[in-house]
Amino acid sequence: MPIYEYEPRDGDCKICGGRFELRRPMDREPLEACPVCKKPVRKIVSAATTPRVAKPLSISDAKSAGFQVLKRNGGGSYDKQ
Repeated sequence: MPIYEYEPRDGDCKICGGRFELRRPMDREPLEACPVCKKPVRKIVSAATTPRVAKPLSISDAKSAGFQVLKRNGGGSYDKQ
């Protein structure tokens, strides 16, 4: 489920603290009101995150993940490793 960020339409709120994140299925309608204070809210665009690889993948990592590893020969053809 994606995480959506919302903020109050009328400034900050002392009850809910202003911006909040909410996990909701994609097929649901966007929230119209804060679930805590019931004030009108709007959905804001948040930064996307991508997974980061801490180390380069090795041939054994690729094979264990189910990929077929090929090695290039001099003539432009490839052989299985």
